[in-house]
Amino acid sequence: MKPAPFAYQAARSVDEAVASLDEHGSAAKVLAGGQSLMLDLHYRRTRPALLVDVNGVEELVGHGVEDGHLVLGALVRHADLERPVVEDPVGALLARIAPYVAHPPIRARGTFAGSLAWAHPAAEWCAVAVALDAEIGLHGPSGRRVVAAAEWFHGPHRTDRTAQELVTEVRLPLLGAGTGIGFAEHRRTHGSFAFAAAVAAVGVAEDRIAWARIAMANAGPVPVRATTAERALAGQSVASCDGAVSEAGAAAAREADPRPEPHGSVEYRRHVLAVLVRRSLRQALGSATAQVTRPPAGRG
Repeated sequence: MKPAPFAYQAARSVDEAVASLDEHGSAAKVLAGGQSLMLDLHYRRTRPALLVDVNGVEELVGHGVEDGHLVLGALVRHADLERPVVEDPVGALLARIAPYVAHPPIRARGTFAGSLAWAHPAAEWCAVAVALDAEIGLHGPSGRRVVAAAEWFHGPHRTDRTAQELVTEVRLPLLGAGTGIGFAEHRRTHGSFAFAAAVAAVGVAEDRIAWARIAMANAGPVPVRATTAERALAGQSVASCDGAVSEAGAAAAREADPRPEPHGSVEYRRHVLAVLVRRSLRQALGSATAQVTRPPAGRG
């Protein structure tokens, strides 16, 4: 099929794009990467009266560090994150996950912010946002507002964004020295959506886990933060935390709300999630420990 007829506007500023969204409301769609939107247009699952193309809006381009956060403009592409964009563990985490996002042509056009706006339950970036307490910046007719990731996702393809608002940036807190990061995913074919995935960040101080952040993708209708598992890890000795990591995996699986799929029952999906959480935590603990034991530059 071909898309239903629609009007097209190439916006040149955030204010111009928001004015069009305000005028047309839910009859308008925003085009940034378009890797999901174009498919829906093709199959006529959506039939907007107006397509607002924001690729020419310079205000949405680029990234930077501000007030202890990595700030990603709404036009930062998946491929931009394949190498660390900041010398902080959050940059390494994004670089580790980016190759798991679809195929190279899609990564070249699709955007980090667009993934959060699309809110697919299996999207890796959505789990990252929830794990790290990201903030999503929007601009609408009433001005700018910021939404915490914990409040952003309302369900599959449903977010806190109104039809009159434009996502302008995503803010991810810097994790700092002593933080380890991990990610594990299972998918049936290369480039397909995640059957399940887990992302973890662990802060280590004096050989103990000071804090942990764990989130899972495709573990429910929205990304799932495994808060019970996080609490079980806090205060544990890094040298003897194998049991705590195993229990964290089991606790995370219990916190998940997976749906049955043709290739996996709920019971099997919980099992996979437990395994992936354990793997991501072991990666995170390993990278945190490596920072402590690595010799200073120029020695040994």
